[in-house]
Amino acid sequence: MLIARFAALLCARFTVLFPFTSMEKDSTAQIQDRNAGLTSTFKNVLCPSGTLQARAHQGLRASRSRIARSLALVIGISMSMPMSAADNGSRDAIHSLRQLADIQLTEKQEACHNYIVHRESSFRADARNGSHHGYYQGRTTYLIGKPDDVQFYWYWNYVSSRYGVTEYDEPDMCKAALHLKTRNWQ
Repeated sequence: MLIARFAALLCARFTVLFPFTSMEKDSTAQIQDRNAGLTSTFKNVLCPSGTLQARAHQGLRASRSRIARSLALVIGISMSMPMSAADNGSRDAIHSLRQLADIQLTEKQEACHNYIVHRESSFRADARNGSHHGYYQGRTTYLIGKPDDVQFYWYWNYVSSRYGVTEYDEPDMCKAALHLKTRNWQ
């Protein structure tokens, strides 16, 4: 209901303000060209902007606001209607780290990400090497027993802060993979 009211308010403002500003410029230019031929009676009826004063605009505002309200009501109703199954996004949980990387990263960064995970833990969430835990072998006990998405976004923040981000605002996994290769860590 709140969205419908907001949409009605925006539609009413738009239909009231926008058409009058564009029409006013056109009619002002036309009337100023004709001012020379107008009698003094008609010149006295012109407002300072050069347009004729009339009450028709008030009547138009009321009908336009009714139209805007009706339009907002239709938009609100259509937004609240259930969509077909094909229109809905997937509500299924992401169950694997590979799915998450596929959705969140570009292909190049995804390939580098998968290289890192394969090299660090062979895609095992419970991998452990001394004080290093999880897919990415982070040196924190926080990662012990955490689901895939928590570990993924932990590593996202880690790589972003240490190696920077790409032009697409994703962590530069390829710089992290290059660092892993040059150190020859495994």
